[in-house]
Amino acid sequence: MRALQFETFGGSVSVADRTDPVPSVDGVVIAVESTGLCRSDWHGWQGHDSDITTLPHVPGHELAGTIAAVGPAVRAFHVGDRVTVPFVCGCGSCRYCDRGDAQVCPDQWQPGFSGPGSFAEYVAIPRADFNLVALPENVSMDAAAALGCRFSTAYRAVAHVGAVQSGENVVVLGCGGVGLSIIMVAVARGARVIAVDTESGALSLAELFGADGLVNANAQADVTIAIRDLLPAGADVTFDALGSIDTCRAAVESLRPGGRHVQVGLLPPAEVSDRASVPMHLVIGRELSILGSHGMSARGYPEMLALVAEGRLDPQRLVTRTLRLDEAPIALERMGFDPHPGVTVIHPRMSP
Repeated sequence: MRALQFETFGGSVSVADRTDPVPSVDGVVIAVESTGLCRSDWHGWQGHDSDITTLPHVPGHELAGTIAAVGPAVRAFHVGDRVTVPFVCGCGSCRYCDRGDAQVCPDQWQPGFSGPGSFAEYVAIPRADFNLVALPENVSMDAAAALGCRFSTAYRAVAHVGAVQSGENVVVLGCGGVGLSIIMVAVARGARVIAVDTESGALSLAELFGADGLVNANAQADVTIAIRDLLPAGADVTFDALGSIDTCRAAVESLRPGGRHVQVGLLPPAEVSDRASVPMHLVIGRELSILGSHGMSARGYPEMLALVAEGRLDPQRLVTRTLRLDEAPIALERMGFDPHPGVTVIHPRMSP
């Protein structure tokens, strides 16, 4: 099969021929029709997950496709089924998986990080009966690929972790794929949303998806003051969808007393260990809640997919670019300094 791979962290990325995967006893092999290009893939290429990644490595963790092969222990899925999968695959038997929180399973497996991912014509997924999600016919492969990380992460962050309610004021810092997804879900729940980003294209999409107020961080000496100009009393809920010291701090500083901050964006390990800090005097003085959100398990998908099927959520609108596998290496390399607005999906099986 053809697959995108890199042999050193931060090194060259290219399309190479690799041996087709075979399913584990409890797993399947998926013929990948669509796979999302996410900032987390860039983090992985940079080596921020080097403790779980074996080189040479195939990235890619947001995927949708049809089952091409099935292990002998799989009961719920069959060859030809249309499926997607959360970017965190749980073990299916620990106490966290039992209660529906596979996204924090201690024995989790992540395609594109723990093992070869979906920037390939085929990808093997373990523990299929527990981790796979059947796709309704009216959900496209591109829309489903966006669900696997950014949209499902956003849905759980907004609906379950942040528990955003109708009428609340929400601030989203970072309007990439996950930030735009957060905006879409928050607006669908009746919230008023302020969007913050450095790129005018990203802010235009934020407005298209329902943001009431826009803050261009490049045009502001102090982002917190700019947010407070729009929300003098402070935000009910803030989301850092980028993952940086500045966005995390601005998000916490923008909260009203009793407000809730949800950290979704990943901070590079060097920043976490050397300089990252939360203004704890504000957390104490304003009695703030600081929350983390890390994806969503397969058990949470039916609730989200029902809203997609009803047309109340439309992840297809997030997709702004499609690429062939041969076009993906340069797109991955540019993510760190020139991200494309919206969600980019790769079609690995499309002819070069």
